[in-house]
Amino acid sequence: MTQTKREIIMKGFDPLSLFGVQDENLKLMREHFNATITARGERLIIEGPFEVVEQIQQVLDELIHLIPKRGALDPTDVRTVINMETDQHEKIYSGPDDSIILFTHKGIIKPRTEGQEDYYRASLANDITFAIGPAGTGKTYQAVAVAVAALKNHEVARIVLTRPAVEAGERLGFLPGDMKEKIDPYLAPLYDALRSMIPAEKFKAYLEQHVVEIVPLAYMRGRTLDNAYLILDEAQNTTDLQMKMFLTRMGVNSRAIITGDITQIDLPNNQRSGLCTAIDILSGIDGIAICKLTTVDVVRHPLVKKIIDAYEQKSEGRKKKDN
Repeated sequence: MTQTKREIIMKGFDPLSLFGVQDENLKLMREHFNATITARGERLIIEGPFEVVEQIQQVLDELIHLIPKRGALDPTDVRTVINMETDQHEKIYSGPDDSIILFTHKGIIKPRTEGQEDYYRASLANDITFAIGPAGTGKTYQAVAVAVAALKNHEVARIVLTRPAVEAGERLGFLPGDMKEKIDPYLAPLYDALRSMIPAEKFKAYLEQHVVEIVPLAYMRGRTLDNAYLILDEAQNTTDLQMKMFLTRMGVNSRAIITGDITQIDLPNNQRSGLCTAIDILSGIDGIAICKLTTVDVVRHPLVKKIIDAYEQKSEGRKKKDN
């Protein structure tokens, strides 16, 4: 197994709140992962097999995020995060080195399951990629990472991210603020993903220069987008006309990823989802890939997979009873 060395600069918090009393938290991690973890001033140096170092990086990232909420961490906090990350990493797909999607200011982004690896490869090989699957499978996050990588590599000149605000409906008129302030809560997941990949100042500049646009789906009508990466999130809540409108916004040298969960359709009056129609009529067309992720690909808290499975079993039970 390839050995690697990684250095983490600790800024914005007291390192002692991470290390624990007499470095007990670091000792716990060393023993669990059987790796070398050395503190030198504001630097933390990790040495060991590549996959082990990746796991330690994930654990440390989670612990550092906990510090503002909990203050000094204790071994219980460390064990909780290790158990969560270990459970997730047991099903990580150890893909080839070129499966790394993006190097960010917070670390490496890469597929974490076989399904995510297939999704990533499909997005590289096709101009339009559909990613369908339950919550927590990385559909949106990976789509944003692929688009940011394409922007950094000068493959496209801008990124346009959109999603339907179905939940808003007529209630938008009753919310305070202008239209942007009313719509932004529905676009928050897209902002969150981008902020985790692009430094704050650069992200702000991208928004001001319209290098990155995050807009409601209704604002896409009438546009033709050249040299752009388009992402449509929550596509299960589009109508047939909205889906067709989005797909036909693609201009020269543009690519698109469409994500959605067909078990979570919020359209009124049992209206057919534009995502379901698109999957039916576009399958088999060259240049269009349809990737289906499952609960095996869930990479959030380990309970998320169990929750999804429980609801699916309940739904299957109801169908059998109705029949």
